[in-house]
Amino acid sequence: MRTTFSYDHYYLQNEIEEHIRLLAERYPNLVDWESLLETPDGHRILAVTLTNKATGAAKDKPAFHIDGNTHAGEVTGMMAAMHTMDCLATNYGADERVTFILDRMAVYIVPCVSPDGAETYLTTGYKLRSVNRPYYEQTGGLQQEDIDGDGAIRMMRVRNPYGAWKEDSEHEGCMLRRGPADTEGTFWDIYTEGMIDGAFDGVEPKVQKEKFGRDFNRNYPYGWFPEGRQPGAGEYPLRHPETRALAEWIIAHPNIGSVATNHTSGGMLLMVPGTYSEKQAPAEDMKLLNAIGAMGTATMGYTHVNLFDTFITDKDHCDSGAFDDFCYETQGIYAMTLELWDLDSRCGIKHFWENKPWDDLDAENFAKRLAWVRENAPEMYLPWREFDHPQLGKVEIGGFNFKFTVQNPPAHLLLQECEKATAFMLQWAQAMPRLVIDSVTVTDLGGDLCRVEAVVSNAGYLPTYLSQKAKALKVAKGVKVAIDVPADKILSGDAVAEIGDLSSYGLTRTGGRFYGNITTTEQKGISKKVSWILKGKPDSVTVTASTPKGGTVVKTVRA
Repeated sequence: MRTTFSYDHYYLQNEIEEHIRLLAERYPNLVDWESLLETPDGHRILAVTLTNKATGAAKDKPAFHIDGNTHAGEVTGMMAAMHTMDCLATNYGADERVTFILDRMAVYIVPCVSPDGAETYLTTGYKLRSVNRPYYEQTGGLQQEDIDGDGAIRMMRVRNPYGAWKEDSEHEGCMLRRGPADTEGTFWDIYTEGMIDGAFDGVEPKVQKEKFGRDFNRNYPYGWFPEGRQPGAGEYPLRHPETRALAEWIIAHPNIGSVATNHTSGGMLLMVPGTYSEKQAPAEDMKLLNAIGAMGTATMGYTHVNLFDTFITDKDHCDSGAFDDFCYETQGIYAMTLELWDLDSRCGIKHFWENKPWDDLDAENFAKRLAWVRENAPEMYLPWREFDHPQLGKVEIGGFNFKFTVQNPPAHLLLQECEKATAFMLQWAQAMPRLVIDSVTVTDLGGDLCRVEAVVSNAGYLPTYLSQKAKALKVAKGVKVAIDVPADKILSGDAVAEIGDLSSYGLTRTGGRFYGNITTTEQKGISKKVSWILKGKPDSVTVTASTPKGGTVVKTVRA
C-alpha cells in the first residue's frame, strides 16, 4: 500500500506534527486534527480524525480508535499509528478497503500519548517507562547514564573476585552465571552503564530504582492501586495530564466501538479482561473479541491471548489501572493491546508462557539475542571495551543497544512492523457496527391514508450495543428510527421509534448437519421493520436511523 512518508527512522515530535499538517492540507476532505493538550516540555498530544466528510460527519459514523506511545520507549507503536494514518489518507479512492472504511466510518488516531517521554527516549541514551518526569528520586546509588557518550546506555561490568558473572568462553561477548565450583578465574558484577549519585564508600554500589518510573498504563481509574501495590501508578488515578486527556477523548466520542493501543514488544495481541479470567467475562464478548484476535494472528503472525490468563504471572497482585481495561470495563468498548516487534521469535526463543515451569535460561537466551544483533544489526552492538569510570575505576562497557533491538526493531525492519500492524487495524476497523436502511416503502391504503415501512439493519460484525459489558454498565444505547412528517399526520407509530438493539452476523449461530452440510441455525435481530400510518400522502418521506456505535443513516424516497 502506498504511503506519503517513509518509515525508515523514528519520528521526533516536530516531524509528527509536520506530517499531520501535510496530510490535512493535501486531503482536507479526509483529515482533521486537533491538539488535546500542551505538555510540560512544550509538545502537543495530537488527535487526528479521518473520514470522508462528503458522506457525513465523523461523529455520525461508527469509529475505531488507534493510539501509540503510552510508554515512552515503545516508539514502534507511534510509528504504526502514523503508518495507518498515512495509508488511510494516501490510498483513499485507490484502495477499496480504505475507501470503504472512510466512506462509512471514522478513524481516530492519537499517535503519541507521551510526547515528552518519546522525545527524551529518542534524543538521549535514557531508558524510561512513560515520561521524563522523576518519580523515584533517590541519592547514594547507581543511576543510568551514557557515560561514554556513544548515545546508548549499555551494560557495564566491573571486576570483582566475589562477582556473580564470568565470561562465556563459547560465545564472544556473552556472560554466564558463576557456578558453585567456579573458584578460579576472573569474575564480574554487571550493572547498567551509569554514575553513582551521592556518597560512595568504594565497596558495593547500591542500584537505584529507575528514576523515570512513572507508568501511564497503571494510572487509569479502573483497577488503580497506589504505589505500595503497583509500582509507577502515580499519586492518584489520571494524575497525569496525558492520561486524563486520553480518557476524556474516549468519553467524548461515544461512537468509538473498538480501541487498538500499540505497544512493544513480544509479538502478542493482548485481549481484555486484564484483571480477571476470560472465563469470568461475558461469553458473547469473548467470542467476538477472540474472533478479532484470531484475525490479527492470521494477519500479523502474533499470538492472541487473554491478558490475565496468559500474560499475568501473579494472579493475586496483577498489574491493573491500564488503558485497555479502562475502555472495556468502564465504557464497554472492545480493546486490545498490540505488543509489536518480537526479537525473541527471530532468535528461536520461546515466549515465557510456552516455557513453564520457568527455567533459568537468561544466559542462553542472551547469547541468542546477541548473535542475532551482531548478524542483523551490527551497528547496535559494541564489544566490551575498557573505560575509566570516575568513581569505580577501570570498568568495561559493551553489549547491544536495548532500545532498537529488544524494545523496538532496528530502523531497517521498522516498515515491516508498521505494515503488519496497519493491515490488522484496517481489518478490525471494518468490524464496527454499521447501521443501514435497507428499504423505505410507501403503500397507499385509500381514504387519504398510507403506510410507511422501513427496514433497518446492522451490517457490521459487532452488534449495535457493542458488548454485553456495555449493557451491564448501562452505557449501551438502542437504535432510534425517525420519520420526518408532522406529528399530527402520524396516526400510528411514533415520530421517533425506539427499536432497541440490533444483533450482528458475528453472533449468528451456525453449525453442521448430517452428511457434512453446514447451516445457519439461528439468526435473529439483525434487521427490524418499523411502520407508520399517515394521514395524507406526502410527496416524499425521509427516515433517519441512528445509534452512537452504529452511526446515523438517512434514506429518502418519493411517495
